[in-house]
Amino acid sequence: MTPDQIHNEIERISEERQDLWHTLSGGLDPAVKEEIAELDARLQELWQALRMEKARLRFGEREDIVRRARAEERLERAA
Repeated sequence: MTPDQIHNEIERISEERQDLWHTLSGGLDPAVKEEIAELDARLQELWQALRMEKARLRFGEREDIVRRARAEERLERAA
């Protein structure tokens, strides 16, 4: 997913969550409470995915970063 797609999904789920909180304010409903918890977990996953994707776009693939860091370490030890 692209950062824009992830952000759009975050917005959609946040709006759905807001509606559920409004529903829950009318009275305790265990099913609604459980659905809010599931949406919260999904939002955490999406925020993490967004951070990872932004880092990947900015710095490159993780394997490339590790490869460059190891090469720099070898050069430092050789110096």
